[in-house]
Amino acid sequence: MKVSPISHPDAPFRHRIRVRYSEIDSQSHVYNGRYLDYVDVAVTEYLRKLGFLFGPGSDAPEFHVVKATVDYKSPIVVDEEIDLSVRPVRIGRTSWTVLVEFRGAVNGDLRATAEVIFVTIRRGKKSSVPQAIRAAFEGSEARTS
Repeated sequence: MKVSPISHPDAPFRHRIRVRYSEIDSQSHVYNGRYLDYVDVAVTEYLRKLGFLFGPGSDAPEFHVVKATVDYKSPIVVDEEIDLSVRPVRIGRTSWTVLVEFRGAVNGDLRATAEVIFVTIRRGKKSSVPQAIRAAFEGSEARTS
């Protein structure tokens, strides 16, 4: 699915990270597998902003990644600060999709984009997307299907 890019810095949610030494490869660039770690952090913070609590004893639903696509544009290097912008782009009955943009914190240049599809799980089975997420998406440009 093709989606339009986020208009930075006006994205609905933004989270800044600093690249640590353990996240780089031998060329001092962020290792490609780490991009999905960053997506996980940004989406978790986004859900926390929506009021979801996580951890033992929580009745919050689980969200499993069913598809993730990363488009790499330009390297990210050690000790650099990166802004991760999270924007919901689609919501279905049991799944929802977000677009995450990676931009340099200094000049806002686009480094990568990631599109991630999550499915909602409760008690080990697919479940409807929680109303809080649905309500948050309705306030964005997300499409409903």
